[in-house]
Amino acid sequence: MRLAGALLVLAFVAMLLPDVSVAGPAAKLPLPRFVTLKRSHTNVRVGPGTDYPIKWIFVKPAYPVEIFQQFGNWMRVRDWTGEEGWIYHFMLSGTRNALVAPWLKKGVNMRTGAAVTARVDAVLDPRVLVHIHECDGSWCDVQVSGDNLRGYVRQTNLWGVYPGETLQTSGLW
Repeated sequence: MRLAGALLVLAFVAMLLPDVSVAGPAAKLPLPRFVTLKRSHTNVRVGPGTDYPIKWIFVKPAYPVEIFQQFGNWMRVRDWTGEEGWIYHFMLSGTRNALVAPWLKKGVNMRTGAAVTARVDAVLDPRVLVHIHECDGSWCDVQVSGDNLRGYVRQTNLWGVYPGETLQTSGLW
């Protein structure tokens, strides 16, 4: 009788506890959204949990991926090729990076200003990783990964930012 009473009290207390199936700041962020990988070894699984087999492993940190679904602390992501899988939220960062036009075969102009009339400072090869400092909806101020090279690239030539999206990031690359 005492055991049944204790179980009843525990069940009542458990009902009063908040639902923590989706916890933390990531739960309030919109989907879809772009993020980057924190680590150089990131497992991508076929389902949302460690019981699911590893589908492949990302080996490049700071690589951009798009989150389009969430299950608890697991994020379903896709890369620029359209490959999809699940990554634990801790392995992802809100830092905004992009790949230069991975779908193109030729380079993309990086300019000194946000206009087609601005001087071309460099031609970036497809799939070059860049850090996004700011986007105005048409142009993005970017910096090449591991380099001091910084300039403007048309937003439509980047995978890691949505068409027309405006953003301003903080911090240095």
